[in-house]
Amino acid sequence: MNIMKMMKQAADLQKKIGETQEQLAGKSVEFSSGGGMVTVTARGDMTVEKIRIDPKCVDPSDVGMLEDLVLAAVDGALKSARDMVGREMESVTRGLNLPPGMKLPF
Repeated sequence: MNIMKMMKQAADLQKKIGETQEQLAGKSVEFSSGGGMVTVTARGDMTVEKIRIDPKCVDPSDVGMLEDLVLAAVDGALKSARDMVGREMESVTRGLNLPPGMKLPF
């Protein structure tokens, strides 16, 4: 394969990955814990956008439960965001015959 052609393909891929990352930063996913008592919204750039807590689960005598619900919702939202990013990046790199387990961006 021509080295110039490979370099152009790499540059095109890098541009496409950058565009996809930019688009993903504008997309968000939600995850709830405690039957909807705590809901977290995360963006595709792995930032937490919003946390909503149902006032019914705020019990000053059981702060630990609320902390657990928030932690579970944040973890779930970030996992959902990573899954969304993985699916989008897979569609960008489809057909490149990357080695198994190699993830982009590097």
